Amino acid sequence: MPHLFDAVTLRGLTLRNRIMMSPMCQYVAESDGRATDWHMVHYGSRAVGGVGLVMIEATAVEPRGRISAGDLGLWEDGQIEPLARIAAFCHTHGAAVGVQLGHAGRKAWSSERGQGPEAPVAPSAIAFDEGWRTPEALDEAGIETVTAAFGRAAARALEAGLDVIEIHGAHGYLVSAFLSPLANRREDAYGGSHAGRARFAARVADAIRGEWPESKPLFIRLSCTDWAEGGNQPSDAALFGRLLAEHGVDLVDCSSGGVVSVRPPASPGYQVPFAACVRAEGEVPTAAVGLITRPEQADAIIASGQADLVALGRALLRSPYWAHYAAHSLGVASEWPGPYRTIENAPAYPEN
Repeated sequence: MPHLFDAVTLRGLTLRNRIMMSPMCQYVAESDGRATDWHMVHYGSRAVGGVGLVMIEATAVEPRGRISAGDLGLWEDGQIEPLARIAAFCHTHGAAVGVQLGHAGRKAWSSERGQGPEAPVAPSAIAFDEGWRTPEALDEAGIETVTAAFGRAAARALEAGLDVIEIHGAHGYLVSAFLSPLANRREDAYGGSHAGRARFAARVADAIRGEWPESKPLFIRLSCTDWAEGGNQPSDAALFGRLLAEHGVDLVDCSSGGVVSVRPPASPGYQVPFAACVRAEGEVPTAAVGLITRPEQADAIIASGQADLVALGRALLRSPYWAHYAAHSLGVASEWPGPYRTIENAPAYPEN
């Protein structure tokens, strides 16, 4: 069985280990969506710290699709160069680099409860929650506009030298809203059945694959449960994973929630069973995420076959060098960067 520090190959990309930095919004992009020096240090330090895949935070494919005014974008060519510098630095230190492309849909500009400069869009004209702006339901022309924007953003990601694209299909944002019966009440080809609700996600994947080389992996993050009656469950996510694999998706990053305003019952590893379900029933590779903090916990997830990658959030915010400490804890050889060699024999992973 593979373990946390075994390499893994997805299409033409080989990752040095199974540790992925989970995409986490920093809310410090320039107002025009460009990455800043903060992003260079933030992502670069995790590459130096030994992760296999650095996944850059949610990056909007059009201005109205930002979660907030501080989000990254790839809707214009001027946003390519800052990301290219980050990718080049991370590559120098052995990490692959991905970007999570997304559109916030009815949750755009969330600090303003959907009150951004443009009307939010969604599969159906249903507000996210009380006090939120009611979105406009996308028509066929609107769907074509958004899916084309994903394709153009993928072309820019390629020009920036990125290795992986992840579609943000979770947490109630636009792709996620199409997938969930709680947000999608359409009666046309984009609603109703699993295949109908997945049609928009499939079109997004097709648009990306039209620009993204066959040798490069495509992921999707899914909310594997809506944590609400009548919403999606892990078996639904497994079916979506199987359907989207036919459109060039290689791995499902298994998260949950965000479609409706419900607080999930979080506990250590609480979303790992979702990754196991999607992997087994959907027959697709998965990433597990959600309060995974200890090296032994992460290694057990891989060794038991519950997931193919482990995506870390808080653990990597607390310690950019988590991977090096984890290797030491698990008795695996790990080469610290030259300037840090004096601490390569650190006795243990620091407590959280």
